Amino acid sequence: MRSRWTILAALFVARAAIAFQFQSIAAVAPQLSQSLGASLADIGVLIGIYFAPGAALALPGGAIGRRYGDKATVLAGLLMMPAGELLMTTSTSWSMQIAGRLTAGVGGVLLNVLMTKMVADWFAGREIATAMAIFINSWPAGIAVALMLLPAVGATFGLHAVNLTVAGVILIGLCLIASVYRAPDATVAVEGERGSLTADTIRAVIAAGLIWCFYNIGFAMIFSFGPSMLVEQGWSSAAAGSTISIVLWLAALSVPFGGFLADRTKRGDAILVTGCISFGLLTLLLSRSGAVLPIVVALGILCGLPAGAIMSLPALVLDQKMRPIGMGIFVHGLLRRHAGGTCDRRKALHVGRLRQRRARLRRRRAPGLSCCPLALPPHRCPRVSAGRFTDVRRKAGR
Repeated sequence: MRSRWTILAALFVARAAIAFQFQSIAAVAPQLSQSLGASLADIGVLIGIYFAPGAALALPGGAIGRRYGDKATVLAGLLMMPAGELLMTTSTSWSMQIAGRLTAGVGGVLLNVLMTKMVADWFAGREIATAMAIFINSWPAGIAVALMLLPAVGATFGLHAVNLTVAGVILIGLCLIASVYRAPDATVAVEGERGSLTADTIRAVIAAGLIWCFYNIGFAMIFSFGPSMLVEQGWSSAAAGSTISIVLWLAALSVPFGGFLADRTKRGDAILVTGCISFGLLTLLLSRSGAVLPIVVALGILCGLPAGAIMSLPALVLDQKMRPIGMGIFVHGLLRRHAGGTCDRRKALHVGRLRQRRARLRRRRAPGLSCCPLALPPHRCPRVSAGRFTDVRRKAGR
């Protein structure tokens, strides 16, 4: 019998493949722009449109998984991703590029919703924060591999080879899910039971989704605007990029450590609150202080600590039958925000007001991070007021 950690490793690789495909456009953007005759604004749209299906499909994606089964739906999504990639290879027309990217994005949405639920099925009540922290680290891992590998592949073998490489990586994830993943016994045991989403549960999951959405916006803000902010302060581009990258390298360690800490201490709420408030305050301080390096190091250490605790929140209030739909609600806000970012990037590039926009975003979004804990009390209410959630966690932990 395969251990839950082996299954987590397979899910990690499959999710890293989504990040690998998402980053494939940005990794070869100059070549792609030249090949398609597209502007940087158009390339920005092609990057962001990958998440456009998320705004519409996150909620029904969970229902589809419940109807046809998690594994079958995830495998279908993993087939759609290389199909979209190969569609982009067949023609250099802009409409075909959009169609291929949207097709791949639909597959990616199904995976984002259901694989999070699959991790929760295996780890609810047992190292859930640690498992979720490891699982979400698959995204920066996939992006890092894409940035290291794809530019060299594109320069040596051309853009068609880039598309084939992306499709190959996705097929590796597909083979792992097909051969390794199985539903846990606890899930099989409740197949005949009816599940329901109460109003309290829905409010709790929405609150958890808002926390996750604000956290990701803050994280993206560091890497999107941090280097430019330092350049505006007189840093060279190379030095600014290298300095901000310290946050990512340290976060790769602090994310799983934060999950481990939440599981061992049973104080996930305290870690979430402390981490989010510290993250927000340090982000504000970075734009106002000259002590950049100490702040960047502190950001890297602290910003990853709440991630596992945040991702474990839905599993505390969702029974196993309703996790597919509940996880769709949880990720819907984040995917919708990513889709909206497509229009934001295009407008910013066309209007040419990036500097003012960066400053405005830094002022508005950093405090949002510190406000994340305000959404926490509604999330805790169902678990406190309804004993069945404790019962669900105990059954999931068998």
